[in-house]
Amino acid sequence: MPGYTFECEGCGPFGLIRPMAEAGMPVTCPACGASARRVFTPPGVRLLARPVRRALDLEERSAHEPAVAAAKQGRPLPHRRRQTPPWVLSH
Repeated sequence: MPGYTFECEGCGPFGLIRPMAEAGMPVTCPACGASARRVFTPPGVRLLARPVRRALDLEERSAHEPAVAAAKQGRPLPHRRRQTPPWVLSH
């Protein structure tokens, strides 16, 4: 079952694990019994593999602040000259 975060105005945030069908139903604070509202939080992406998480972080950053290249980076691609057969004349 998924966990949801709620916030009581007097006591602060608390978490509950409940079925998805009950996600939108009203909740009372376990400490004081007052009505609490649901706080929407981002999904738990920490459980993703490191390369996937890094790619998602890069994608999110590039949506707001695209990286600008100031200089060429990396190695140049190897230039391979095709060998011609010996019977072909070159000029």
